[in-house]
Amino acid sequence: MRYVLLIYTDEASRPAWGTDEGDAEAKGYDEFYGEVTQRGVLRGGDPLLRVAEARSVRVRDGRTQVADGPAVQTSEQLGGYYLLECKDLDEALELAAKIPGAGYGTIEVRPVLELPS
Repeated sequence: MRYVLLIYTDEASRPAWGTDEGDAEAKGYDEFYGEVTQRGVLRGGDPLLRVAEARSVRVRDGRTQVADGPAVQTSEQLGGYYLLECKDLDEALELAAKIPGAGYGTIEVRPVLELPS
């Protein structure tokens, strides 16, 4: 079954790139990537640019509305995702706990609805 692991963190409190903490986080993400690649479960994933780059689109009464920023304002922002093919939810949860962002944010694990071909 495929699972998407959504990485939510507070952009203001996450380690800055180029610092010891940021370098340690980057190393952790490299190690995670290596593990899911070695296990053969990685199906995709990407980091996202900061929420300042986001736009939200809504259509109301046939009119398109575009707003700056994410769809909802929260204390944590979606920073990236992994798409994994895991044998079960337990494996997906085990891997989610290894994502560095879990140490200061939240990893949402959601099964992908498998549509018929």
